[in-house]
Amino acid sequence: MSQATQLSLGIRLPDSSVFESYYAGRNQLVVDALLALQGGERPSAPTCTWIHGVTGTGKTHLLQAVCARATRDGRTAAYLPLNEVITFGEELLAGFGELAIVCLDDAQVLAGRESWERALFRLHVELDERGGKLLVAGNAPPAALPFKLRDLGSRLNGGLVLTLQPLDESQQIAALRLRAQLRGLELPDEAAQFMLRRLPRDMTHLYAVLDELDAASLVAQRRLTVPFVKEVLERRLAP
Repeated sequence: MSQATQLSLGIRLPDSSVFESYYAGRNQLVVDALLALQGGERPSAPTCTWIHGVTGTGKTHLLQAVCARATRDGRTAAYLPLNEVITFGEELLAGFGELAIVCLDDAQVLAGRESWERALFRLHVELDERGGKLLVAGNAPPAALPFKLRDLGSRLNGGLVLTLQPLDESQQIAALRLRAQLRGLELPDEAAQFMLRRLPRDMTHLYAVLDELDAASLVAQRRLTVPFVKEVLERRLAP
């Protein structure tokens, strides 16, 4: 059911969104908690786990990684980017309570929408009754969002709330080098440092530029040296 629903919505999980490609840095405790939850190592853990952090800290990556790991382990799971599917209506959540893990991204868009809040409450109850897990990502903790349904707010706030921290400069470089390595690229420290000086310090944006550099290096058959990275970045900014 969940796979068919996701396919009909055009949702595809990228192959790169796995735990192995997530550089945890200061967020290792969050990663450990997610691995323990989905691995059944914490049977007494609450039904809902909520993760939040600023843009670029990897909320979407981790939700998709949980789904990928669950599928690999033979467990049923679904990932829904709520900001993309909210126009389909709250009936979309019906039936997902039968799954082992349900991952909802950008949950802040539901706050204040009573019909969606009631649907999310029903989903939480169904998962709780069947021993399933609800993993939710938002741009703020649930207590800071304007949920109108008191019972829902109580359940979300009473779950496990985890905060993702931004990476510092050295960790951003390590994260870029890890992503490059997984793509079969060598990204020297000086090239990564050059990227950080010239680009916004947002890992989502940095990874997107790394994808462009990968494609450009393949076409030009050149390594990711500082001169080549500079050349590609200048072409991006050219009118």
